[in-house]
Amino acid sequence: MKSARKRIYIAYTGGTIGMARTERGFQPLAGFLEDKIRSLAEFSRDEMPEFELHEYQPLLDSSDMTPAQWMQIAADILTHYDRFDGFVVLHGTDTMAYTASALSFMLPDLGKPVIVTGSQIPLCEPRSDGHDNLLNALYIAAHYPRAEVGLFFHHRLLRGNRATKINSQGFDAFDSPNCNALLHAGITIEPGLPELRPLHNTLPQFNALKHAAVAVVTLYPGIDFSLLQRLLEQPLDGVILQTFGSGNAPQNPALMAAFKQASERGVVLVNHSQCLSGRVDMDSYAGGHALREAGFVSAADMTLEATLTKLHVLLSAPGERSHVLSEARRLMEVSLCGELSAAK
Repeated sequence: MKSARKRIYIAYTGGTIGMARTERGFQPLAGFLEDKIRSLAEFSRDEMPEFELHEYQPLLDSSDMTPAQWMQIAADILTHYDRFDGFVVLHGTDTMAYTASALSFMLPDLGKPVIVTGSQIPLCEPRSDGHDNLLNALYIAAHYPRAEVGLFFHHRLLRGNRATKINSQGFDAFDSPNCNALLHAGITIEPGLPELRPLHNTLPQFNALKHAAVAVVTLYPGIDFSLLQRLLEQPLDGVILQTFGSGNAPQNPALMAAFKQASERGVVLVNHSQCLSGRVDMDSYAGGHALREAGFVSAADMTLEATLTKLHVLLSAPGERSHVLSEARRLMEVSLCGELSAAK
């Protein structure tokens, strides 16, 4: 007897994949994407899952995504969690990795697959990469499910909180510099990383987000330290410092004193390397050691997207402020859902 087809929920938030050609250029049109998908016979083959597509109103350019939209997507998944075997989130590529990372931390004990995907060329165009990305995302969610948030692009399923956008022009738009892929979709589908957790049907915990003022600052040779000092005087909840190499910064005494004062006021300071590959090591060089003494915690080998969204989620935890801040500092250096590698 033929087994029942899996059911996948598609949350269409916006992005290039669903745009149509108009007199004003490519634009999202209500109903256009679902009509296009249902007109393609390969999406309704017996091997493919059944799907239900929900089109968000309004459809968003991913540059306009905020934590409020991350909350909306997570809530949408939870609302439909019991009725579907997996979820595909269609999203613009510019901030796709931020959303995939945020969802992984907001739904920490996810028991079903959530795959975020999109395209560089609209699905309606002859050479669109959206066709393969969406077809594979649906197929993998049904037949190779992983109990976590993934990002599928250009034949690879990446761990969502390990992905980062590296190419604005090519089909290979995303990479996972410090972590292997979950799956490779070639002639055959080849598994990569081991399972993060077993599949389960229990409704996952939902970590809601609160407002958090987090600044991301990139160091560069000759940076005006007074600018950083004035920034640190603002009512911030967290600062992610994009440092050099393995986590080094200039050892300016006044700047280190300003960092320490900010930390003592409750600002969570995170050291994140500007390097795409590798990890922060604040024990090897004096420049990193000075940051540790000033109150910084390490982002290890997390992407910037994972570092920012993880910090935002941790700062949103309920409880007394002193406890929330203490736990945020501790947990930034702990792997919660595969976002960082253990130190060697």
